[in-house]
Amino acid sequence: MSAISEVAAASASLKAYPAFWRYWITRLSSAFGFQVLSVAVGWQVYDLSGDPLSLGLIGLAQFIPSVLLALPAGHVADQVHRRNIVMVTQTCQWVALLLLVGGSWFGLLSEYWILLLVFIIGVFKAFEFPALKSMLPALVPDEVLPRALAVDSSGIQMASIAGPALGGLLYIGGPVVAYGLAAALYLMSIIALSGLHYRHQIHKKQPMNIENLFAGVRFIRARPVILGVISLDLFAVLLGGATALLPIFAKDILHTGPWGLGLLRAAPAVGALLMSFWLARYTLERKVGKIMFGAVAGFGAATLVFALSTNLYLSLIALFALGAFDMVSMVIRGALVQLETPDEMRGRVTAVNSIFINTSNQLGEFESGMLAAALGAVGATVIGGVGTLVVVAAWMWMFPVIRHREKLKE
Repeated sequence: MSAISEVAAASASLKAYPAFWRYWITRLSSAFGFQVLSVAVGWQVYDLSGDPLSLGLIGLAQFIPSVLLALPAGHVADQVHRRNIVMVTQTCQWVALLLLVGGSWFGLLSEYWILLLVFIIGVFKAFEFPALKSMLPALVPDEVLPRALAVDSSGIQMASIAGPALGGLLYIGGPVVAYGLAAALYLMSIIALSGLHYRHQIHKKQPMNIENLFAGVRFIRARPVILGVISLDLFAVLLGGATALLPIFAKDILHTGPWGLGLLRAAPAVGALLMSFWLARYTLERKVGKIMFGAVAGFGAATLVFALSTNLYLSLIALFALGAFDMVSMVIRGALVQLETPDEMRGRVTAVNSIFINTSNQLGEFESGMLAAALGAVGATVIGGVGTLVVVAAWMWMFPVIRHREKLKE
């Protein structure tokens, strides 16, 4: 049975909601397309420049708009019909992909033109993200939302596992082939979205001023449940950045080659994907607060096992468990944030959450690298695992309302 059919079989309760499946196809297709695009851009830019710095500039071209435009994008997602925002932004990204196809075909692209197009795609993606993520709670009833989030996450995990491999394989035929498939996947996403029936009621038109831009920040600060789960995610990612050091572990500690590094990189995603299948079938109905804290603690414990392991197979098991625990906490956190946020605020809250996610991922890799330079990879990862466990204990004390939370929807 294919991965997609497994998801469908595990999500029988979602079959009554065709709008969700159109949403899922939109998410899956655009995620696959973006993964293929990312690999192709990296190869082509390095082929043209031969400069490793250019690869860093690709990441910067995507990171800058995702952070600087997050708050305006969140405000727009609450003030404009969300499906229309996603249609416009994905269509513009598709046009940029067509320019990459044409420019590559005629040999007109320099590394700077490619970086400019990547930046433009990053701008539109910054506006797409809060609008698209905020649509999901309106497509299914509250009691089905955790399963919908699990299935949604499974699609993103499939794209993150298979997308880069597909992009690398297609690049053998040249950048035109890779960009062409990415454009085709985005077109599939747009077609699926065009048939999605989504009702977005805009309660009150608000100007884009400082007060309204930061309304999401104030809303989060005033609600301990949302503040707790978002900040827990921030610190867990900051401290548990073992994956950033995988090349060091593969070469110097586990004494394996590129194939082993590939397995190590894939293990967390595989664990997360399989756990998402389980969560799509079985809804978490009791003691969700304790389960979430237990999952983050499991993430920290798995990080410790990985840090101290000198055996490739034990390391793979630890990373597999790390990904599975992370998926459990991610689904619970996502459901709590969505269910605790009224629809008229979801765009702005999602935007603030995206800032935390983007910055914590980047800073987490930086923190891991700095600690590894000072203490070695093992020492840095041990500190990350222990730190995650300390954060869990502190957050359980600081946010008792989450610790005592019984159900996702109360």
